Amino acid sequence: MIGIGKNLFKSNVKVVGGASTDPDAQAFITAAGITDATQKSAVNQLVLDLKSANIWNKMKAIYPIVGGSASTHKWNLKNPLDTNAAYRLAFSTGWTHSSTGMKPNGTSAYSNTFLTPSTALTLNSTHLSYYSRTNVNTDVYTIGVYDIGNAGTLSLYANYSNLAYSNQYNGSNGRITASVTRGDGFFIGNRTANNNHNIWRNLTKLNTSTTSTSLGSLPAKTVLIAAIEDISVDGLKECAFASIGDGLTDAEASNLYTAVQNYQTTLGRNV
Repeated sequence: MIGIGKNLFKSNVKVVGGASTDPDAQAFITAAGITDATQKSAVNQLVLDLKSANIWNKMKAIYPIVGGSASTHKWNLKNPLDTNAAYRLAFSTGWTHSSTGMKPNGTSAYSNTFLTPSTALTLNSTHLSYYSRTNVNTDVYTIGVYDIGNAGTLSLYANYSNLAYSNQYNGSNGRITASVTRGDGFFIGNRTANNNHNIWRNLTKLNTSTTSTSLGSLPAKTVLIAAIEDISVDGLKECAFASIGDGLTDAEASNLYTAVQNYQTTLGRNV
């Protein structure tokens, strides 16, 4: 278990009485129409914690999944504009949105991030994360993209038949697995070099591959949540946070969990 950075952050700061709010947090709060004081405080502290840990600039998309509805859950904290280019979510049918997150139905529900790895990410420096509030091990797809034309797959499976999977860019040759007993928690699939690929649940690094991997190409299709392409949909795990971005050091992966768990705890939906 990695404990790096557990004491990095200050306690949650309440945004009340006119106290200042981080400008990036405020842009998101305004775009999403968040009015609840606790939710605003949680978002503000999340941004402050990510910046304090030097993770903010590594993120391409951050989905805090706050506000309780599709219209508030769709926004990308890094760029809260209502456009495909800003990577805001577009939802298919089959989602249940609530104050605890967004839950897919396992048959038709997926959301499109509009983030295309071939134009937004780097082959040897990528992470995906997903905060699951559902302890099931029957579904496969949590977040990812499959592009057979480019022989590229980027995906993260939180728990399928008691295994967590991280696949980064080359089918089974780019995949690592780890035994897990639960499907809830904060999962990260992460690559920082062609010989450093790891998978996390909470503060535990479950597995690492240090074998040099001949990677495929970056997928030219878009990353989806609860699916890896629109014909492969079976996500069942309620999502309370997700992110896509550059690869993370061990300390950064640990600090990302700490920031996200503090955020979930403030909102009363931590697992």
